Amino acid sequence: MDQIVAQARNLLEGQIDFQGQKKTELFTSFSLAGFGLVAFLVGYIQQDIYLTLWLGLLGTLVTFVAVVPPWPIYNKDPEAWLPAASALTGMGIEVDGKKIN
Repeated sequence: MDQIVAQARNLLEGQIDFQGQKKTELFTSFSLAGFGLVAFLVGYIQQDIYLTLWLGLLGTLVTFVAVVPPWPIYNKDPEAWLPAASALTGMGIEVDGKKIN
């Protein structure tokens, strides 16, 4: 049971790396702008405001599904973090030839 809870927690935490954040930001900007432009043009040509709004909503939903879940493509370059401060105690860090505890 604990393993299932741990897997669910990892899935829902939504950890992505910095490159993944950059990808999602670019994708969000371009997809919303593209869907907005297409929705406007189709609505203008068809002279139908409801069609424009539904296409804009569709674009927003597609962007939401592509960006919000922590897909594995957004965590391809994870950063190596330093250990916690409590783990550093007693290691004896050396700065300019002097040990610091």
